[in-house]
Amino acid sequence: MGEVRNLLIVGVGGQGVVLASDIVAAVCLRHGYDVKKSEVHGMAQRGGVVYSHLRYGPNVHSPLIERGRADALLALEWSEALRWLPYLRPGGVLVVDMVRSIPPIALRDRMTWKSAYPPMDVDQVRALQVEVCACNAGQLAEELGNRKVANTILLGILSNLLEFSQEEWEEALSAVVPPHTVDINLQAFRLGRSVHAERFTAGGIPVDLPPTYGVPRRFRVEIVEAWCKGCGICVRLCPEECLRLDSRERAKVGDPGRCTGCQICQLLCPDFAIAVHEEQVEEASIRG
Repeated sequence: MGEVRNLLIVGVGGQGVVLASDIVAAVCLRHGYDVKKSEVHGMAQRGGVVYSHLRYGPNVHSPLIERGRADALLALEWSEALRWLPYLRPGGVLVVDMVRSIPPIALRDRMTWKSAYPPMDVDQVRALQVEVCACNAGQLAEELGNRKVANTILLGILSNLLEFSQEEWEEALSAVVPPHTVDINLQAFRLGRSVHAERFTAGGIPVDLPPTYGVPRRFRVEIVEAWCKGCGICVRLCPEECLRLDSRERAKVGDPGRCTGCQICQLLCPDFAIAVHEEQVEEASIRG
């Protein structure tokens, strides 16, 4: 290859954007390419936007990618894919996880989850003359037992589109990720390489969740204490004040009966430490 290739990796805090770009950079170096990258991640702990520009080739002078010049866009969240789509060149490739991280400002009514979040329409994006590889990477990661490896699954999909060998990818991945996560990351990467991304398109994925008015519902908030770093985002943004920080600055459920299932805590936790589960409750028990 004689020209410089441009790759843009985007997402929100906690999804592993910077780690993914570090892995790609390591692959490029192992292949003998010059590589430059630049990222912005200052708001990562607040659930903010994170992005990484990466350029590689025989001789690279600048890390920044101009609008309309990216060969591939790797997006770990749908709305961030749309935000950065203008940077993708005509005929470029979008690899995207069909996961939604809905900010509170986008919610019109938290009880019905009517949302101003952009529609998840893969065909509409394809109409812009870009190739789309859409995959439910978050769901696949959960099936593997660790939803934090969704970024590695997407790298596996991306690896089928780039010129590097599987051995180069796996050597770079093993050198970059924390040692105790090498095995699960290799599993996720190999799963991504085997995924036919076109089968995991957005067809049938609703933009708004079903209304809950008049339906008896009860929710349970699960917090993985080992993953919580005490940032306090969930406590400050819980509309019903269900959560609190304990004496060790770890999130705890204070009043579980107040939870309306809005999932703001789950969606904004930068470490994926919170999950909101709906429990089956008999209507008679609610009225009683």
